[in-house]
Amino acid sequence: RDYEENVSVFAEAGYDVIVTVGSAMSEASQSAAGSYPDSYFISLDQDQSTGQDFNPNLVGLVFAEDQIGFLAGALAAMMSQTGKVGAVCASDALPAMQRYGQGFLAGVAYINSSVEATVTYHNEVDLDQTFDDPEWGAATANALVDSGTDIIFSIGGETGNNAIVAAVARGAYAIGADTDQYYALPVAAPHLYVSVLKLIDPEIAELIKMAREAQAGNAVFPSGNYEGQVGLSPYHDLASTVPDEVKLRMDELKRALQSGEIQTGVSITNPG
Repeated sequence: RDYEENVSVFAEAGYDVIVTVGSAMSEASQSAAGSYPDSYFISLDQDQSTGQDFNPNLVGLVFAEDQIGFLAGALAAMMSQTGKVGAVCASDALPAMQRYGQGFLAGVAYINSSVEATVTYHNEVDLDQTFDDPEWGAATANALVDSGTDIIFSIGGETGNNAIVAAVARGAYAIGADTDQYYALPVAAPHLYVSVLKLIDPEIAELIKMAREAQAGNAVFPSGNYEGQVGLSPYHDLASTVPDEVKLRMDELKRALQSGEIQTGVSITNPG
């Protein structure tokens, strides 16, 4: 309930660019953009493509979660020793979570259709709790490890973080998402292969440059959605255990996804 008021603090002070973060701020971003046409708004992880009249000073910085899941699934399939891999996700009532999960399945199948892939969504609670249920995350990861899963990809706040921690504690390996979880989860770092990243910093910087150019009258600020690129973190402690051919394949897959040469086949969109 404080989102709009907090955003207005910067707008009233005449800030040129205001960045809002997280899907929960989507409506506040739209409202502020309409109320403060002289400021530019960059809304991270907020789909601004449907259900509204576009504000020329508002852009949604979004990322292809299906590509993130695809890359995670591909690496899991290449590195698994048991032939069983899994993903632990927040509720699939959220289209982004479906994209992560379905992308993971697509990546596994692309590399090796004989690898058994399981995706589990936390649908038993409301959307607020689905991201904040570390006990469920740990229990789900443990169940996957019990079934022979040796690599787990996880996404969804503290729920997902604790799934990674629990899996690593059992001797399994993990793949992180969005940010480099090697630094966020140091207890899991020794068994964290890689994190598939949303390249937030460079994309925010690029949009700020676009806002500056638009303010000077030299360009048009993008509206609707602006799709950012995804990338791979370093392999950190496990770099020597990942074969060079696997690293090269991952880089090739990333480039092919970015160019459109490879399609994930996932077509889940946000509701209008």
